[in-house]
Amino acid sequence: MDEIMMMDYRNEPRRDIMCIDAKSFFASVEAVERRQHPLYARIAVVSKPDNQGGLVLASSPRVKKEYGVKTGTRIYEIPKKANIEIVEPRMAVYLQKNMEILRIFKRYVAKEDLLVYSIDESFLDVTKSHKLFGSTHDIARKIQNDVWRELGLVLTVGIGDNPLLAKLALDHQAKHDEKNGFIGEWRYEDVSETVWKIRPLTEFWGIGGKTEAKLNRMGIRSIGELSQYNLRKLKNNFGVIGEQLFFHAHGIDRTLLSEVYKPKSTSFSRNQILNRDYKDRHEIEVVIREMTDENVARLRKNYLMTGLVKLYIGYSRDVVQGGFNQQMKIPVTDSSKILKEHMIYLFYKHYEENTPVRTVNVTFGKLKHKQSLQLNLFEPAEETIQNEELDQTIDHIRRKFGYTSLLHASSLLDGGMARFRAKLVGGHRAGDDK
Repeated sequence: MDEIMMMDYRNEPRRDIMCIDAKSFFASVEAVERRQHPLYARIAVVSKPDNQGGLVLASSPRVKKEYGVKTGTRIYEIPKKANIEIVEPRMAVYLQKNMEILRIFKRYVAKEDLLVYSIDESFLDVTKSHKLFGSTHDIARKIQNDVWRELGLVLTVGIGDNPLLAKLALDHQAKHDEKNGFIGEWRYEDVSETVWKIRPLTEFWGIGGKTEAKLNRMGIRSIGELSQYNLRKLKNNFGVIGEQLFFHAHGIDRTLLSEVYKPKSTSFSRNQILNRDYKDRHEIEVVIREMTDENVARLRKNYLMTGLVKLYIGYSRDVVQGGFNQQMKIPVTDSSKILKEHMIYLFYKHYEENTPVRTVNVTFGKLKHKQSLQLNLFEPAEETIQNEELDQTIDHIRRKFGYTSLLHASSLLDGGMARFRAKLVGGHRAGDDK
C-alpha cells in the first residue's frame, strides 16, 4: 500500500478566518418582509415569474427540503400544487440588507480584514479581534445573534485557518449543521477527514465542469486523489493552475485578506438579454445605441476614457451559430457620438442579415483617466467642444432626474429597452417602487 502524502503545516500561516453566508438570502429577506421565519417560510424568488422559463434565484430552506426547488430551477419544474409563494426579485432591497449586514460585521473587524465575496457572502479575519470579543466561536455567535436580532436573518459561518478552509467549512458543513448553530470549523489537522472526502470534484471551490473532466481523464475523481497526484504531471497538464489545485487539495491557501489586491475595473460592460428575438436591424441598433449611451455615462462619471470597444451579439438559441464577439482599438475617447459610431460599425460589419438576436453586450476596455479635452483631427474643434458640452449637460440632467428623463426618440419605439433597463438592478427588478 502506497504511503499517504501529508503536508507539513508548521510553516503555513494560521489565521482565524470566517466565511459568512446569509442563508437563502433573497428568500429570507422576502420572508422577513412578510413577518415570517426565514427557515420555515415557503417562498421562492423567481426572475420573470410570468414566463414558464422563469428562473428560481433563491428558495427558502423549507421549499428546498419539501419540493427540491433550488437556485436554477425553472418555473415549469415546480410542482403544480406546491404550496410556495412565488415572488419577484427586489434587488434594491437585497442590496440595502447586505449593507446593513456589512455594518454589523464592521463592529467586529477592521475594514482591511473584511472582504465582500458576493451579495450574501463575506470573509472576515478575526485574528486581531479576540481580546475585545472572545474566541472565534464567541465572535461567530455574536455576529449571528446581532444579525438575527436586528434583521431577522440567519447566518451560517465557516471557520478555518485560511480563506479556502473557511469557505469549504461553510459550504460542506455549516450550511447544513443546524445542531451546531450553523457553524462549521475546518483546520489543517482535519484535511484528510474533511477536504479529501469532497466529491464530485465540482463540489470543490474553484473546480468547474471542464477542469473536472480533464482531471477525470487523468484518473482523479476526488479531492483525496488529487492531493496524492504527482505535482509535476499536474503542472504539465494545467500549468500554474495545476500547482494551485494540488496545494488547495491539501487545504493550503496563503491569501491574507488585508493584502488581497482589489483591482480597479479594467473594463466597463453592459449586458442585456432581450425580452424576445430581435430580427429587425434597426431595432437591434437602437438597443446597441442605448447601451453604449449608458456605458459612456459610467465612463464620464468616473472621469475615464476608453481605447477599446467590444461588441457581443448572441443569436437566438434556435440558431446554430452562437453569434459573434468582436472588438477594435480606437483613439481614446469618452464621446457618446464617437463610441456609438464604433459600436454600430462593428454590428453592421459582422451581423448576418435577418438572424434573430437575443443577447447584446457592450464593453469598453483599455480605460485611462481623462486629462483634458481630446481633439479629433477629423472633426472641427468647435464641434468637438459642442459635443463635449452636450454630453456633460445630458449627464447632469440624468443624474438629477434619472436616466430616462432624457431619451432618444428611438428608445420610445417597440424595440427600445432603456426604460425597461432603468427599472432593473443587477439584471432584475429593483423592487423599490413607491
